[in-house]
Amino acid sequence: MANAQRLRRVADQIQRELSDIVRGELKDPGVGMVTFTGVEVSPDFGHAKVFFTSLADPAGREAALAGLERAAGFLRSMLGARIKIHNTPELRFVYDESVESGVRLSHLIDEAVASDVARARPARRRRAR
Repeated sequence: MANAQRLRRVADQIQRELSDIVRGELKDPGVGMVTFTGVEVSPDFGHAKVFFTSLADPAGREAALAGLERAAGFLRSMLGARIKIHNTPELRFVYDESVESGVRLSHLIDEAVASDVARARPARRRRAR
């Protein structure tokens, strides 16, 4: 079993290497432009959950996920040649909704602030008269 610091280092290295492999060596057009946002590695290094995001619409995200799943074996073998651990983890890809949720929350906050400012303006004008 690995300690938490080593798991984090391996996860970070997997994220960097996958980004490089997908950008430079993966030829599947279905994957499109994806960004890997994080990796969680099991303590035995047998499995890695790889989180990704994409600017594509929902259909494009599904296509990217399908492309990554199709390429999982290739990505794992390329990863095995680049990182030095005893067993290369099996890759599982998951769409990371946190970025999308953050953008949605930011828009809601902006709308609430704009609404408060709009309501406060008429009240100030009435007092000035």
